[in-house]
Amino acid sequence: MPAGAITGYIDVAQLVLYAFWIFFAGLIFYLHRENKREGYPLESDRSGGRVKVQGFPSVPQPKTFKLANGTEVSAPSSTPDLRPVRARQAGNHLGSPLVPEGDPMTAGVGPGSYAARSDTQDMTFEGQPRIVPLRVAGDFAVDGVDRDPRGMPVVGADGKVGGKVVDLWVDRSEMLFRYLEVEASGGRRVLLPVNFSKTHRRGVKVRAITGAQFAGVPGTKSPDGVTFLEEEQIMAYYGAGTLYAMPSRQEPLL
Repeated sequence: MPAGAITGYIDVAQLVLYAFWIFFAGLIFYLHRENKREGYPLESDRSGGRVKVQGFPSVPQPKTFKLANGTEVSAPSSTPDLRPVRARQAGNHLGSPLVPEGDPMTAGVGPGSYAARSDTQDMTFEGQPRIVPLRVAGDFAVDGVDRDPRGMPVVGADGKVGGKVVDLWVDRSEMLFRYLEVEASGGRRVLLPVNFSKTHRRGVKVRAITGAQFAGVPGTKSPDGVTFLEEEQIMAYYGAGTLYAMPSRQEPLL
């Protein structure tokens, strides 16, 4: 019998290979199950939403996470999302698309949907608010090689000016700009996510919403801070605009 062989047909290398396959299968099972700590179980429109869809493997047991600020969060959460769906089904068959009711920009469905996150500010490791305007974060500034958009007009998808940039909001932890602060018509200040804007020499272009719709962007409770929930609502507003800002966007391409 050759060296390393346990029997005439099995050797150590083969056993190691089998052990790796078993470990890798268990790892996939574990990661796929942990991935269901948020967003599951799914809700089905069958039987009035009483059917819960989990798939395989099932949703794991709740686990408590201790956060840096001393609070605790359990996932998956036993608290259901009880927000009313401000939309109706386009047809009578299962799986038909939802048509927003009321103002589609704030209905919270489709590209404008958002998660009901905590209405608290994100904090840095040092305990400071993470996302703040430059007027608060005095140790940050715009790099000299970059174009400073402050003072520039903000132009919507219809080519009309919706306001002007008055400040930039920086992420202290990632050291990058997250929002442009825009003074809209009437003097109201709203936030514009950087990833929904494009700065040109003559101004800032936004394709998601029209110039007049800047006045309807969800605001913040604090003039110098933004909460998790407020970030969700702001991003959802611009996301909704990609489909609902103008009636022509809801029509087929052909």
